[in-house]
Amino acid sequence: MTALIGVFIILHGLVHLWYVVLSFQWVTYQPDMGWTGKSWLFSAFMPQATIRSIAGVLFIIATLAFVVSGIGIFIKANWLNNFILGAAVFSSLVLIMFWDGKGEMLVQKGTIGLIINLVMIGFVLIRP
Repeated sequence: MTALIGVFIILHGLVHLWYVVLSFQWVTYQPDMGWTGKSWLFSAFMPQATIRSIAGVLFIIATLAFVVSGIGIFIKANWLNNFILGAAVFSSLVLIMFWDGKGEMLVQKGTIGLIINLVMIGFVLIRP
């Protein structure tokens, strides 16, 4: 069971790479892909290219944090709970900051990822 949780956390982290792909426009954007490159928080005062660059870097950091957390599960690291908590909180904040503020296509914009993060946060906080 522990191995499955570790793999799940690593895969959850790797999903963040989709937002990296969108951020750096490595594929031609289609409306059903999710994130538009706009942010409810930053778009009013920051160029979209800057928003995309910042988001791309932050999503890479989130990916790495989850991959390290998953590895921590396999090696039974004593820092694991704090790292998972930090990764989940960081990822949640990034998803919220770079949400475009629109209610369409919430799944593609990270709602399920946010729910997974909240479950991880809750699990770490209630676990002895």
